[in-house]
Amino acid sequence: MIYESIAAFGFVVIIFLTLRDIRIYHRTRIESYRKGALRGMVAGALALVGMGVTAANPENPSIGLTIILVAVYINGKGRREDVFGGAPLIDRVLGKTTVHK
Repeated sequence: MIYESIAAFGFVVIIFLTLRDIRIYHRTRIESYRKGALRGMVAGALALVGMGVTAANPENPSIGLTIILVAVYINGKGRREDVFGGAPLIDRVLGKTTVHK
């Protein structure tokens, strides 16, 4: 049960960061955030597979958790432009930026 929760947490984190990158790209049109969002979608799909493997094999969860770890590594932060400036932490977490046309 705990391993399934860990796998689900990894999946949720990857999806949250992907949605944040999508929001930032939609507001700023900065290409690095588009690439980050695409990489996040691939990592999210891999994390979903890892979560399924973990749930299907409760006696040996290490395979599924390894897949989750690889997905988190794929989703790792790349080079991104600073769009936040001196924004507070909550604005950074939620991806609030100024809109650029």
